[in-house]
Amino acid sequence: MPYIANTADDRRAMLEAIGCGSVGEMWARAGVSTPPPELARVPEGKSEFEVVRHLRRLAARNAGDLITFLGAGYYDHLIPAVVDELASRAEFSTAYTPYQAEASQGTLQAIYEYQTMICRLTGMPVSNASLYDGGTALFEAMMMAVRVTKRRRAVISEAVSPIFRRMIRCYSTNLDVELVEVPASGDASAQAALLEALTPETACVLVQYPNFFGAIEQWSDFTAAARDRGVLTVCSTYPIALALLKTPGEMGFDVVTGEGQSLGIPLSFGGPYLGFMAVREKLMRKMPGRVVGRAVDHAGRAGFVLTLQAREQHIRREGATSNICSNENLCALRALIYIACLGRQGLIDAARLCAANAVFTRGELLKIRGIEPVGGGAFFNEFAVSLPIDAAEAAGLLIDRGFAAGFPLGRYYPERRNQLLVAVTGRRTREEIKQFAAAMEAVLWN
Repeated sequence: MPYIANTADDRRAMLEAIGCGSVGEMWARAGVSTPPPELARVPEGKSEFEVVRHLRRLAARNAGDLITFLGAGYYDHLIPAVVDELASRAEFSTAYTPYQAEASQGTLQAIYEYQTMICRLTGMPVSNASLYDGGTALFEAMMMAVRVTKRRRAVISEAVSPIFRRMIRCYSTNLDVELVEVPASGDASAQAALLEALTPETACVLVQYPNFFGAIEQWSDFTAAARDRGVLTVCSTYPIALALLKTPGEMGFDVVTGEGQSLGIPLSFGGPYLGFMAVREKLMRKMPGRVVGRAVDHAGRAGFVLTLQAREQHIRREGATSNICSNENLCALRALIYIACLGRQGLIDAARLCAANAVFTRGELLKIRGIEPVGGGAFFNEFAVSLPIDAAEAAGLLIDRGFAAGFPLGRYYPERRNQLLVAVTGRRTREEIKQFAAAMEAVLWN
């Protein structure tokens, strides 16, 4: 069979480890109702063909092709067909970490070009070869700051993705790092409060640009003030937005990370995705992950090699720069193909289309009685609105009308249960946007 099931003893041991007496109790503690019996297990004693047929039958019960306005860090962008065509070639999809440079020039060159494009997008001088995803990239940036400054305190804005913040808390559970979260103000990051939280023991401050609520903020004065206090500034960003916005490098950030899923990678039920990281030159040798450099051999011929770091340094336990001993090479390759396919102007055009669609969508929603804006500043392709009812309830009703309406903020911000985070990409047409607004109005008032 193409799967390995846990034995009864395995399940019992795992339940004991988390303090639950049964699977049902585990679901209840997680706040999820127990799944129906037909969804809870695969029938026993079935052939591979029968199991596949059973799973396909269950999958068919999912919602059909929804028109999505869901974002929150992961976006339904258009992906040119050439990305799949090139990235699926066997020489790319079967390649391993290129330790042997003489046998891996194509892979190494692709990584080098990827690093170059990340540097140009972020406005930073040095990039690594990629990390696992946006959340782990942000965590790795935080730990790099702890190593560099020899301080053990990190300040995080609550306008940073709550998904990323939860990941950081999880990874830091058994580490000697103090995490301080500063509440957001409306759709803004409360920069004054963030600065007040920077003490002499603070290693770094983590912010997001545009922030989780979609707001675009100016950070130049903030990064200068943090630098005066010896605090490293870390920015988690959205790469498509950087085609239009002032780069984090221009605003003085020390480290820039982000989720690269929007660069030609499908949503795929949560992964695999792509984390990226770029740093200032002073942090180049402290940066986790692989780095590819361009070199010249004894005959003067250009070539590409893994550089700056020894192969074994990633497994030196507490002396390691990180646990990242490889990289998300195939996802990074997709990002490279995507950016190269669009080119500079194409990426700008794609970003402008997202922004224009978002402005149009927000305008259509604000015409509806009872819907109010959250914040009034600039945004890229994502924004929050306040509904007259619970946003999770509205989103559930809109699923039945064929729309993934957005992200109910009450899931992570209890005081925002009526607020909905709406994202719009270039995939959405004006007709779909108007249909979405009409469906929203019907759900609220019919």
